[in-house]
Amino acid sequence: MEVRSNRTVGDSVIPGTETMRAEAAATAVIEPLCDYDPAANPEEPVEIDCDGQVVEIDPDDFDPDALPDPTNMFSVYLAE
Repeated sequence: MEVRSNRTVGDSVIPGTETMRAEAAATAVIEPLCDYDPAANPEEPVEIDCDGQVVEIDPDDFDPDALPDPTNMFSVYLAE
């Protein structure tokens, strides 16, 4: 991911930097925290275990509000 500031540095003690913007780049790594049986039939209800919180996902009656909070489902960190 890359970010760039909306505003310039402005007045600075370093000549020539007044119109420069701050920039940064990083690589985000997303790792799942939930386990499931990969052999499970996707047309049948499937259970996922997110660090002890078991959730049943029924493809015929899917309720996204029944899913755990994303912070309990994924770990995200910067690699670079």
